[in-house]
Amino acid sequence: MSRRCELTGKGPMSGNNVSHANNRSRRRFLPNLVDVTLASETLGKAFSLRISAAALRTVDHRGGFDAFLAKSRDEELSSRVLKIKKEIAKAAQAAQAAA
Repeated sequence: MSRRCELTGKGPMSGNNVSHANNRSRRRFLPNLVDVTLASETLGKAFSLRISAAALRTVDHRGGFDAFLAKSRDEELSSRVLKIKKEIAKAAQAAQAAA
């Protein structure tokens, strides 16, 4: 399982551990990934995702999972989430056509 956020694409970064004597050794900064279940109001289904804590706050700020996906760029999303985004867009168009 890769250490990459499925919604934002945030992954590991590299840097230095710096000691008190200013000795430097390489290290990795890993993203704070959490396993969550996000519900889509349009589809009426829930999806289990591995996303960063920052992405979870952003989903809440933008007004839910559907709104987040509508505003997000396709390059940032994983292939699995991109399929979900297309399903939501298709269902939203069908609902607008029916109304």
